[in-house]
Amino acid sequence: MSDDRTRDEAAENELKGVPEDMIDRDDQQGEADEESVDDALVKLGAELDEAKQQVLYARADTQNLRRRMEKEIADARAYAATGFARDILSVSDNLSRALDAIPADLRDDEKWKGLIAGIEATGREIDKVFASHGISRIAAKGLPLDPNQHQAMIEIPTNEVEPGTVVQEMQAGYMIKDRLLRPAMVGVAKKPD
Repeated sequence: MSDDRTRDEAAENELKGVPEDMIDRDDQQGEADEESVDDALVKLGAELDEAKQQVLYARADTQNLRRRMEKEIADARAYAATGFARDILSVSDNLSRALDAIPADLRDDEKWKGLIAGIEATGREIDKVFASHGISRIAAKGLPLDPNQHQAMIEIPTNEVEPGTVVQEMQAGYMIKDRLLRPAMVGVAKKPD
């Protein structure tokens, strides 16, 4: 059937006055055009796949960046008061030292009861503010030394507790949420010589 069509086309072309060798060139050109179109489609398909892959990578990068920024913002909010909290800890320490320095006989004296009650109330208020901002005191005395929370200042020879146990707290340590604000300065038990 295709041979009949080819003969019919050749006959028509002869009537139109188109030379036979020109027809062959047109057919060859058509086949070459089809091949170049196929090649171009394959090339475009590959470029499209590559572009899709790049878009996926860009989306993943954007999503990772968004998550990282959200975490940094949350951390900044949670730990923004860290510098101020470290500074105010010395005020709290001095207030505690002042309360500890008051002799027992002055605590019973009517003249000093109001002042002592005011200092104690100020200490409780500082503790309340610390708690509301996620600042908590680190437990130390009687616990094993934790180098992540305690800073050993001295070793104290004793048989009363296991070596490596905190037996004295020289300065209280504090955490702000889950981060160390200031390590507790402690004395640690060791076996006597």
